[in-house]
Amino acid sequence: MKPVVIRLGGYQKPASIHTRASVRFGEVLQQEAGDKVDFQFVPDVLSLGHKSGDLPRMVESGELSMCYISSLRYAKWVPELALFDLPFQFPDRAAAYKVLDGKLGQSLKAKTAAQSPFRLLAYWDNGFRHLSNKVRPIRKPADCKGLRIRIQMSEVQAASLRLLGIEPVLEDIKIFVEQIGGERFDGQDNPLTNIVNFNMHKHHRYITLSGHVYGVACLMANGAQYASWPADVQRAVDIAATEATAFQRQLAAAEDEEMLKKLDPAENEVVKLTPAEHRAFVDAVKPVTDQYRKDFGGSFFALLEQ
Repeated sequence: MKPVVIRLGGYQKPASIHTRASVRFGEVLQQEAGDKVDFQFVPDVLSLGHKSGDLPRMVESGELSMCYISSLRYAKWVPELALFDLPFQFPDRAAAYKVLDGKLGQSLKAKTAAQSPFRLLAYWDNGFRHLSNKVRPIRKPADCKGLRIRIQMSEVQAASLRLLGIEPVLEDIKIFVEQIGGERFDGQDNPLTNIVNFNMHKHHRYITLSGHVYGVACLMANGAQYASWPADVQRAVDIAATEATAFQRQLAAAEDEEMLKKLDPAENEVVKLTPAEHRAFVDAVKPVTDQYRKDFGGSFFALLEQ
């Protein structure tokens, strides 16, 4: 019998925690399924001319069996997945994991299966997002005024940042990295791992550890493909996803300190907000969360707060 071909696509470099977790996924899958699967990893679709945002389409079409990418990319099927981009929802990773692995996470997995062509296998840690820019240090909301900041393709994030006086520019990371040295952008927001691994710190002197959004990445499979796999292959995929997720989160927890060590104080000024400074940002963007709480009727937020 021919092996089941399982192709996992990503968009980051070898050192990234997502790439390393994807490799671990493949290792565990091969251990569990042996010659019943032919695992193929496409680590960086950007190098093949794609945008990162092409990944869900590639999985939907069957060109890829699986991918990882930010939860917001699936919001057109499951609108609640965009709400992870609301500001300051989680004080730390432990709080985030409790929600993702609890009732809310399970509810969104069920909605994804019912409302989309995907199967949500796991939630990966996409890091706390911070602000970097080439213009000035940011310590208070007023420092943000007029800065053109590249963000993910997220209207939720854009609404928050506009309240800080930022001019958000929604753009795929491929285009941003290509244009980072030009005049289109003053700065961007990303986890420290991306700021360093995509060499953003070489263009942006100022990095503010705002932690304004905790990012969630979804490890997604093509739902029809998953359903067509033999039960033992499905089981192997589920086991691999669980083990890769534990590994990915372990890497993420250690990554921030490692990335900070790679920043040269002569080239980068890292701003660590005081509790009072942090509170000023939280207060400034609160109206966005209040509005989405009203729009979604509180169901998402009720599970979020359990």
